[in-house]
Amino acid sequence: MGILDWAKGQFIEIIEWQDDSRDTVAWRFPVYRNEIKYGAQLVVRESQIAVFLNEGKCADVFGPGRYELTTKNLPVLATLKGWKYGFESPFKADVTFITTRRFTDLKWGTMNPVMLRDADFGVLRLRAFGTYALKVTDGKAFVQELAGTDAQMPIGALQEHLRNKLVARFTDTLGEAKIPALDLAAKYDEIAAGLSERINAELNPQGVSLVDLHVENISLPPEVEQALDARSKMNVIGDLGKYTQLQTADSMPIAAANQGIGGAGLALGLGAGIGAAMGQQVANAVRPGAPQPPDTFTAPVAGAGAGAGAGGAAAAGRACAKCQAALAPAAKFCAECGAPAPTTTFCVGCGKPLAPGAKFCADCGTKAG
Repeated sequence: MGILDWAKGQFIEIIEWQDDSRDTVAWRFPVYRNEIKYGAQLVVRESQIAVFLNEGKCADVFGPGRYELTTKNLPVLATLKGWKYGFESPFKADVTFITTRRFTDLKWGTMNPVMLRDADFGVLRLRAFGTYALKVTDGKAFVQELAGTDAQMPIGALQEHLRNKLVARFTDTLGEAKIPALDLAAKYDEIAAGLSERINAELNPQGVSLVDLHVENISLPPEVEQALDARSKMNVIGDLGKYTQLQTADSMPIAAANQGIGGAGLALGLGAGIGAAMGQQVANAVRPGAPQPPDTFTAPVAGAGAGAGAGGAAAAGRACAKCQAALAPAAKFCAECGAPAPTTTFCVGCGKPLAPGAKFCADCGTKAG
């Protein structure tokens, strides 16, 4: 093999990019000494473009197809001079392949809370996250502004470039929209559209477009969410008094299951109180025009029954001083305990003591029984 054949072998004859990484945006073809053979074949696949750089400047851009690199389809070669050894001169150039497919399901989010003034809750700290897709729309601008002379650019480098822009523009969009915090969930599409417009205004001159941006969630601080949950619960409950009675009734089985004395006493007290309240409501329902008691009850107090017994006995005329049982008008001893009957009689109308021998009550005028 002569020196001429060896020299021809050093020049590239087929230029192509067989990409299977799925995460590479741009890749620079490794050319030996940056020299490409005149008439070499350029293969550009679907969803690819090839950008030629001559002396550091973008010269030509090729879309999908197969090309023979001559002065007919590469105008920059028209200025090259022939080589003295008899075959068409090789030329020096850089070739960068760029994928134009969409990179989907890319994530974005606020690393730190975003401050927002809300009409209902005042100053809030919000967090947000979502997804977006990215694609190269102008290969020449992309190489000039972003790829440069890098041998390879992964999609992660573009994500880093976009992260801070997305958060900053999201804050601007949300602040200018002035949407109440309680209405944010219904405005995700509008927020995403405004955010995409702001971002693309900056990215398009760099040959990149943001597509299919979505806002998946905008969350409130935990303490605000807890307050909203409590407020919603109260709206569902409605009447707080009835809710209290329901909670008390639900707690009775738990108290009754307690093996301690305190648990049993609490269950008995709650049961007695609820029974008294229900009995009073039934009695009021039977008596037309009677005032309705409040939706609450008071637990019984030890010893309270004695006064009630005395009042009932007094209404009958006389009561036993020992057991408070009612006494017959002429009884000298108590029929329940045998204690001597008191000599004092009581008014059947107001229950107050009657003077000895009185025929009518001095307080209410009721005839003595």
